[in-house]
Amino acid sequence: MSASTLETRDRRSRPLRVMRWIVLAGIAAFVTMVAVKAFMQAFDQDDFPEDLLVKVELMPAIFPLHMLTGALALVLIPAALLLRPWPRWHRLAGRIAAADVLVAGVTAYPVALVAPVTPWSAAGFAAQATVWLIFLALGLWNIRRGRPLAHRRWMLLMTATASGAIFFRIYLASWAILAQGRHFAVFYACDAWIAWLLPLLATLAFLKRAGGRRAIAR
Repeated sequence: MSASTLETRDRRSRPLRVMRWIVLAGIAAFVTMVAVKAFMQAFDQDDFPEDLLVKVELMPAIFPLHMLTGALALVLIPAALLLRPWPRWHRLAGRIAAADVLVAGVTAYPVALVAPVTPWSAAGFAAQATVWLIFLALGLWNIRRGRPLAHRRWMLLMTATASGAIFFRIYLASWAILAQGRHFAVFYACDAWIAWLLPLLATLAFLKRAGGRRAIAR
């Protein structure tokens, strides 16, 4: 392939690379904004609905701890993924993220089950925490046995499950605007499930397709 052909191809792909970085920067900014708001809500719950304020009163230590660690997870998990090219820093960030996810996942159970908004919402949040912790355990188990590809797969699935915290807020904000407060309990229960199941299913489909492409390439 000639140098001119390579140069032409590089010029054509440059706008796509720029667009990709713009999209990634926008996603990073939005995730950071959500994490900061969740972090602040650990100390200031004035805008919470009454159903959640009851939880704060019943769990004055566990609820803020869950909010703090959950907010940090939204930053620590992507940071660990981005540091993959630098193994030493990736391992350090991964260990910190794993410890944070463990605390956030364990504290999710009382936050979900104590004074639940609905039984279905409690089940949805508890199921999310269970899946989250299982993926974490599988990811750690595989990397300790020298299986980086399997480790990466489970960590991506764990990340998808964690993204439910972001989508939950997006859907809830959309409901507040469009539904004007009507049918809160029903929507809250549905949101507790679809917020993390949809990104998880999308990631599973992506990994299955990517695995199929690798098998064909072989």
